Amino acid sequence: MKIRKKARFPMDTVDIGPLQLKARNVSFDLSRTPLHWIPGHPVASHTVSAYHLLFPEVERFFIAAFEEALPDIEDQRLREDVLGFIGQETMHANAHDDSLDDYFQRNGIDPEPLLEQSRFVLGKVLGPRTFATATRNRRHLINRLAITAAFENFTAFLGHFVLNCNWDRYHADPDMTAIFRWHGAEEMEHRNVAHDVAMYFDPRYLRRVSTMLVVFPLVIWISSRFVWYLVKSDPNAPSSRLRVLYDVVRDGRLGLLPTARTVFGSAFDYLKPGFRPDDTGSMAQALSYLATVESRQTAA
Repeated sequence: MKIRKKARFPMDTVDIGPLQLKARNVSFDLSRTPLHWIPGHPVASHTVSAYHLLFPEVERFFIAAFEEALPDIEDQRLREDVLGFIGQETMHANAHDDSLDDYFQRNGIDPEPLLEQSRFVLGKVLGPRTFATATRNRRHLINRLAITAAFENFTAFLGHFVLNCNWDRYHADPDMTAIFRWHGAEEMEHRNVAHDVAMYFDPRYLRRVSTMLVVFPLVIWISSRFVWYLVKSDPNAPSSRLRVLYDVVRDGRLGLLPTARTVFGSAFDYLKPGFRPDDTGSMAQALSYLATVESRQTAA
């Protein structure tokens, strides 16, 4: 699967003008979703489900940084984008939080140890702090905005993946599929915002490179820990790390998970001097999917 491709859809060649980002009031019911929501693929199921536990704290990290930065943004268009971004990310965090009881607790998995880890890393280690001088406070904010932009490169990449993966072909649970595709499509919709904010505060290429060199291994490390925790908590999942790795590779080839090549490719693209988030996936596809989400909510 090619993750980065321009003009995937005919509408990609049409200039739709600036987007008005908005938070969509959606809801999802995972009360009947099985633990192995991709039938016959427990590792793929747990790999994706792990992001229910990671996303809420990640997105609160983004929101805190943007709220602190907002008073210093004089560009009106960028301010509007930031407000729309905050609204969407708030809805994402809440939607994944709501899944904790419906999905994890009901299926016998206690998510609290993982939530404590993500709160510590994203809240205490990387989150808002007050220093002795305004200069150090400013530097810490700029670092957090750069981290947000690097993380958002991955969320846009994952957004494109979930809109194009093979979950339907393998009879994945439609409710779980829906929550991740709605989230992914909105990540595609606001894919430029974090990058634009980071460049507004510090446009240096060195800042972007050095931040990604820290964020990329952090993403891999914390994702692996979360997936392994879910696998260990499931008596019907593989019991060895080697078998889990085998299943991750196999499920990537089946289009159920991103492959290592596309994950690393996303990071390498971010390091290119001329990188722009617009090169990730298709905005027309994302907006088309979000239109179906809105129509379903209206009908309900």
